[in-house]
Amino acid sequence: MQKATILFLCTGNSCRSQMAEGWARALKSEEIEAYSAGVARHGLNPDAVRVMAEVRVDISRQTSKLIEDTCAGL
Repeated sequence: MQKATILFLCTGNSCRSQMAEGWARALKSEEIEAYSAGVARHGLNPDAVRVMAEVRVDISRQTSKLIEDTCAGL
């Protein structure tokens, strides 16, 4: 079975889309190829990393990415 590809998009790719990517990878990595991006790079929000770590989802190695860069690789 081929994995579904999902792109989570938000403004700065620093928090919401990063967290959504982390949850998708943690919960459904066998079924979903998850990515996140934004229309601008605001850097990975340390509060998002901390909150996700509290529920044992590690997003600390994710980076803030632009939609143009992410979609070019899909």
